[in-house]
Amino acid sequence: MLENKIYLYLDDVRTPLDPTWQVVRNYDEFVAHINLHGLDQYECISFDHDLGEEAMKEYYRNVKPNSFINYDNISEKTGMDCARWVVDLALREKRQLPITYVHSANPVGTENIINYINNYYKSQGVSEKCVAVNVEHTFMDVLTKAEIRRRIAIMMGDLN
Repeated sequence: MLENKIYLYLDDVRTPLDPTWQVVRNYDEFVAHINLHGLDQYECISFDHDLGEEAMKEYYRNVKPNSFINYDNISEKTGMDCARWVVDLALREKRQLPITYVHSANPVGTENIINYINNYYKSQGVSEKCVAVNVEHTFMDVLTKAEIRRRIAIMMGDLN
């Protein structure tokens, strides 16, 4: 990885094992980080899709059984909102996007982000570059064991 460029990792619970990545946990942190440094300072951005409990509930209600995301069911901003924001910024500032990855476990959310960003590349006459990747990560440093158990209970049982 290049030393002078920023590698940004958007994820609400996971942290990459590689310390080169700078981590943001939600839409507001994502926007603030890029506004602070400027889009040209980024070598790579890796997106998670589901950035909170409402997105997780939508995953288990609709995505997993129906392969469909109803964004009206998600109150918090998702990685898709971040992708829209950064593409809009690139268009407004007439800048190129950095390398973009999607590391989300949500397959429909992953495809939504990849397709959106690759459509931007197509509109700019650039070959499609956004791909799904697996970044080695951990989440134990952000969530307590009790919180992990609570989230698993939400996923497996009562989704309310």
